[in-house]
Amino acid sequence: MSTVPGQKEPTSTNDEGLFSSIKVRLASGDLGLIPVIIALIVIWIVFQILNPHFLDPRNLSNLVQQIVDIGTLAIGVTFVLLLGEIDLSIAAVSGVSAGILVILATSWTGPFGAIIAIIIAILSGIAIGVFQGLWVTLIGVPAFIVTLAGSLGYQGILLALLGDTGTVPVINPTLLAISSTYLPGWLGWLLAAITVAVFAWATLGQRQRRTQKGLKATPINQLMLRIIGVAIITSIVVLTLNLYKGIPLSALILILLVFIFGFVTQSTLFGRHVYALGGNAEAARRAGIKVKWVKVSVFILAAGLAAVGGILGASRLGAASPATGTGDLLLLSIAAAIIGGTSLFGGRGSVYNALAGALVLGSVENGMDLLSAPSSTKYLIEGAILLIAVTIDTLTRRRRIKAGR
Repeated sequence: MSTVPGQKEPTSTNDEGLFSSIKVRLASGDLGLIPVIIALIVIWIVFQILNPHFLDPRNLSNLVQQIVDIGTLAIGVTFVLLLGEIDLSIAAVSGVSAGILVILATSWTGPFGAIIAIIIAILSGIAIGVFQGLWVTLIGVPAFIVTLAGSLGYQGILLALLGDTGTVPVINPTLLAISSTYLPGWLGWLLAAITVAVFAWATLGQRQRRTQKGLKATPINQLMLRIIGVAIITSIVVLTLNLYKGIPLSALILILLVFIFGFVTQSTLFGRHVYALGGNAEAARRAGIKVKWVKVSVFILAAGLAAVGGILGASRLGAASPATGTGDLLLLSIAAAIIGGTSLFGGRGSVYNALAGALVLGSVENGMDLLSAPSSTKYLIEGAILLIAVTIDTLTRRRRIKAGR
């Protein structure tokens, strides 16, 4: 159906609009989380058959904590990929930040010392992000080279920080409490209710604003399905984790980061500029977007989140070592973003989906550990999943181009 100039585009608010909207999205290659959800269901069924303890509340709680550092880094990776760039230094940045944190916290005891050490560790990551972002934008060296060189250099800095000891344990109880603290059951349910309410408010509010401006809005039935889905998933998660000890504090930190930066990407001017720049840099520049400022900001954001991931990882592992921030963490965090649906070609992706991708990879690693599978098998499966995800991204991109989306 076409409209004459100046006429408002009709909105779909009935059941027919719901199903036709979904059909159009699938036909144009906009698969969303469907491949990730299917993969997650298959992985969980297979591992539950192979080991009946996989879906136990205790193991699922461990699974959630295992993906905290990967998920945090994947948020930063998502922003960089949305630009159509790459950052190969995030794992090394997390290692340096973890090393700085542990060394300072060893000298500064007590909660206050831990807080100061955390702040300095995050600032160190931000400083690295400023350096890399300016090098890429002002000098014009490709981000691949800058961050690859940075990755090598930061690993050298980490070795210098740790010295002859090699491994420095976390002895500050405040830092250890980040990964060992669990929320009481009632607080978990309260946070679940707040999450669903905020999601419903933001979703329905966005639809109302689009409707008032005469823009095409998502069918109300589709939005209600999303809200109900979020409510169901949130309830299952809280119920399952409460059957063990409750929601881990580190997991709550990750969820808060996902919601905060998910809001940034979808509901702020900065987020729209990131998508626009990744979609077409020249068009974004001509539209008046400050391209260099956006790029530098994204690299700062990615490095800062890498520092937070390093802090969470050091708390969970209880130490900083030369292995902190190695290639595995880098590849897993990038793979999590890609598996979640973030396009390697820029301009398309979601922070929320990156969390789902981290859950897929974490499930594979956790299941393999339960089965005592060799590392070779683990790498083969993770590599296959990544290859499939990139293949799906490539094929759906072709369909989107053909459909004019």
